[in-house]
Amino acid sequence: MLNAKKKSNNLYNQKHQIDMKAITQTDFKFPNQVSVYKGKVRDVYNINNDFLVMSVSDRISAFDVVLPKGIPYKGQVLNQLASKFLKATEDIVDNWSIATPDPNVTVGHLCEPLKVEMVIRGYLTGHAWRTYKSGERVLCGVRMPDGMKEHQKFPEPIITPSTKADFGEHDVDISREEIIAKGIVSEEDYLLLEEYTKALFARGTEMAAKQGLILVDTKYEFGKKDGKIYLIDEIHTPDSSRYFYAEGYEARLANDEPQKQLSKEFVREWLMENGFQGKEGQQVPEMTEAFVASVSERYIELYEQVSGEKFVKDASDDALLRIEENVNAYLENN
Repeated sequence: MLNAKKKSNNLYNQKHQIDMKAITQTDFKFPNQVSVYKGKVRDVYNINNDFLVMSVSDRISAFDVVLPKGIPYKGQVLNQLASKFLKATEDIVDNWSIATPDPNVTVGHLCEPLKVEMVIRGYLTGHAWRTYKSGERVLCGVRMPDGMKEHQKFPEPIITPSTKADFGEHDVDISREEIIAKGIVSEEDYLLLEEYTKALFARGTEMAAKQGLILVDTKYEFGKKDGKIYLIDEIHTPDSSRYFYAEGYEARLANDEPQKQLSKEFVREWLMENGFQGKEGQQVPEMTEAFVASVSERYIELYEQVSGEKFVKDASDDALLRIEENVNAYLENN
């Protein structure tokens, strides 16, 4: 009986260790691979200057810093959510995604990114609120109404674009007029981006409402291939978007209480509580196994709340081998 119990515990421990493995680095060599770009979270492999293999790691960043430990299943969560929302919006605008041959991987078109990020805000929250609170009423050339309070809904969503910064720099707020005047994007293309952005946000808002959520603000990135505009990168994930819970929103707003949010803000809050905001001389607090496990569980909860679907963990013993085999098989057959 004792031996059986000990064996059961060992099996649990082995499963737990496998369960808690995180993908923090990749170093693949795919057929016809030209180059690789490693971002904060994603490793992007250029295939024959025509397609991209985007592997979403379990790395996590906050305050422009990649934290020292990965979060198991975070990459799978983000990749599968992005895939779901890209498929749900492909009638609005074509997107870069072609296939998801692995839970952590999307294969898609290699596009030339347009150097503007389309940020759209339905509510006076975050950066918009900080600007408003300082007394300013214009953000990115857009006038915000007087007499609003934090987290209040705008009469209509506002688009507050930013320029895509060079490596290591923060994105910069910019107006529609400046974008067109500087030739960052042509007027014809920019008007299309605005149209797509509004339609995507409306679709995201509808989908969120079905899950009892409010899509507060988000960002979209676009690129071009053969003269055609594509939606690129992830959309409507908790890493790129802010959600409120619809239940209790009005009461919290009336009482000037913080809204219940669904995003990775909880990680930033934990860092700040432990004296880290990415400033020089500050050290990332220790990420204990318990903390890492709690963040992993939170991301899975986020997935299920946003998607309305049960999250199925990939149980592979060797996730890197799984990715390599799945991507190679896809590339060989397509």
